[in-house]
Amino acid sequence: MDNLEVKSFEELQTKLASEKRSFLLIYKKGSEQSDRAFDNLGKASEEANDIGIFTTDVSFVRDIHVEYSISSAPTLLEFSGSELKNSYKGAHDASYYKGLFDNAAYVAKAEKEGRKIKQVTVYSTPTCSWCTTLKSYLNKKNIRYSDIDVSKNESAAQEMVRRSGQQGVPQTLIGGEMIVGFDKTKINRLLEIQE
Repeated sequence: MDNLEVKSFEELQTKLASEKRSFLLIYKKGSEQSDRAFDNLGKASEEANDIGIFTTDVSFVRDIHVEYSISSAPTLLEFSGSELKNSYKGAHDASYYKGLFDNAAYVAKAEKEGRKIKQVTVYSTPTCSWCTTLKSYLNKKNIRYSDIDVSKNESAAQEMVRRSGQQGVPQTLIGGEMIVGFDKTKINRLLEIQE
């Protein structure tokens, strides 16, 4: 990860300008938490595409953390272009970072293709075979979604019934429109999936 090390705020601005989505780990080499965050970030970034992943060591670089009012290391900053979107304090495991990177890569790819990203929520139960089919289809098409198990979340189940008037699952909420069952044609139309 040496080639991802950023040495100044000015260099960071240049790197951010060339990426739609980016992350910067502010760490302090030699600190147990920072070293763990650095190692886990390295593992998570191995498969990351379409996003920039950078690091900076506050022992040597003194201007970046001041610009973003960061007072503790490690902290991971998330950017959209050169705009700071979010910060994640502390050391996290590699799967946490990978989840952040996968989502950012999905958003970056969609933006690059000129697609609008729609919020997708799947209401399901663990024993429902059509729910599994629906989620497999969304995964195959690389569609990000929130999965709500209505057998364990009564308020979500009530919200689902309020929206659709139906109790059966699966139900999918796409950009404010509810789809009851696995209606592939309607899902494809709403998510602009071409087959």
